[in-house]
Amino acid sequence: MKRVHHRNHHQEQKKCPSRIMMRLAGLCVFSTIILSVVFSLSLVLRDPPSDAVPISVPRWSDDAQTDKLLAGLLPAGFDETSCLSRYDSLINRKGLSAKPSSYLISRLRKYEALHRECGPYTQSYNKTVKDLRSGVPSQSSSAACKYVVWISYSGLGNRILTIASAFLYALLTNRVLLIDPGLDMTDLFCEPFPDASWFLPPDFPLRAQFHDLNQKSAHCYGKMIKDKSVTASAVPSFVYLHLAHDYDDQDKLFFCDEDQRFLDQVPWLLVRTDNYFVPSLFLMPSFEQELNQLFPNRETVFHFLARYLFHPTNRVWGLVIRYYEAYLANVDERVGIQIRVFDTGTGPFQHVLDQILACVFKENLLPDVNRKQATISSSGKPKSKAVLMTSLSSGYSEKVRDMYWEFPTTTGEAVGVFQPSHEGYQQTENQMHNQKAWAEMYLLSLTDVLVTSSWSTFGYVAQGLGGLKPWILYKPENKTAPDPPCQRAMSMEPCFHAPPFYDCKAKKGIDTGKLVPHVRHCEDMSWGLKLVHNYA
Repeated sequence: MKRVHHRNHHQEQKKCPSRIMMRLAGLCVFSTIILSVVFSLSLVLRDPPSDAVPISVPRWSDDAQTDKLLAGLLPAGFDETSCLSRYDSLINRKGLSAKPSSYLISRLRKYEALHRECGPYTQSYNKTVKDLRSGVPSQSSSAACKYVVWISYSGLGNRILTIASAFLYALLTNRVLLIDPGLDMTDLFCEPFPDASWFLPPDFPLRAQFHDLNQKSAHCYGKMIKDKSVTASAVPSFVYLHLAHDYDDQDKLFFCDEDQRFLDQVPWLLVRTDNYFVPSLFLMPSFEQELNQLFPNRETVFHFLARYLFHPTNRVWGLVIRYYEAYLANVDERVGIQIRVFDTGTGPFQHVLDQILACVFKENLLPDVNRKQATISSSGKPKSKAVLMTSLSSGYSEKVRDMYWEFPTTTGEAVGVFQPSHEGYQQTENQMHNQKAWAEMYLLSLTDVLVTSSWSTFGYVAQGLGGLKPWILYKPENKTAPDPPCQRAMSMEPCFHAPPFYDCKAKKGIDTGKLVPHVRHCEDMSWGLKLVHNYA
């Protein structure tokens, strides 16, 4: 019995290693399956399919954090779902055209802290508003928090340009910018500053007076100068700055350092303008050093400010994303053509169409067509181009689209022509009209090359957002296409259409387009001013 027991025990000892090995193998297989499932789930949760929702919130890795914040230009900490365009923009577009200076980034962070301290309904704001109601500015509150109030005025392109101008002025003078929401601003733009709104509260005591403020108002700075009521001993609680295209010589003294010293004491500055007045700020000695540090590359001013300030609301971003993905995403090159016609009468006008085609063919932006051959053979897949055209009229895009449908291109390229909307006429106070306009400006900024119309702020916004130097169509005269039809812009900066021509020190007229090399006359408006960087 002992022998049998010993033999069985010995056999069991031989079987144990094989059983252990089988169990280990089983555990390895099971572990592999579990790890595979966990890994797959992590991929699904980290990168949801692109067609799961129309607009997706981006999932950024640590390595992408710098790009997400545009090299530090944008502040972190926002709720991403509340404004998808703020951090989603790099998915469908190129990044910045240049790197912002570290000084600009630090000043923006300091401004955001100031805005949190002085924004609507903060203790400082409430105290300053109380002083405003009384009509007597408090020296303590005005020193802590001073404001620039932007009054909603003019078309959407002008509004975007003037908000950027007002913000830069606020940055230079350590003021807080509050913007009048008007009829639709909250439907167009997300909040740009963390933890505090930039929209002027509805109970702001002077809001009811906005429509009545003009050059004859007692608080208008130009009128105060005429009446000789500007004295250091009698600082008003607010001043109205009329900087619109019809401003007079006294209003323009805003751009003189001596006048800025007085305005610096005023707690509330209310601004109405339809001008991108940034170039004249660069001509003021008191701001020169600060501006040089903020913008070593002068032609990036609006580009950086626009990408920092203006983020489409989710409603507008949906318009942008859906159109981009449907018509512009999967092509080799995108060409934007922005058409603004100032001629009276019903378009489309043949001379405008002739000018557009002459420009894009001459500059090799689009291929010409062969009207003598039905087809042109090409080896391999042809290069594709999408042409995004924006105009109040559908006639121009229809004619260009038909041309590329009826005739083959001389290069064998495939050209598609698209136009998101054709509203017929400008509807400044129509909410949906402005949402479409804002979406189209943004779509134009996503193109690789851009053609714009002279004098058009719509085009200025698109080129600035996209960091593009457009080809500018010369303004036609006598319903005749100009020759040459267009020229390349010297910079991507917008044009200041109505600048002052005045020497503040000499107190006489002067050509302000010849004072410094980085402020030049515009290509599309000979009396206008614009910033340039790569000057001769």
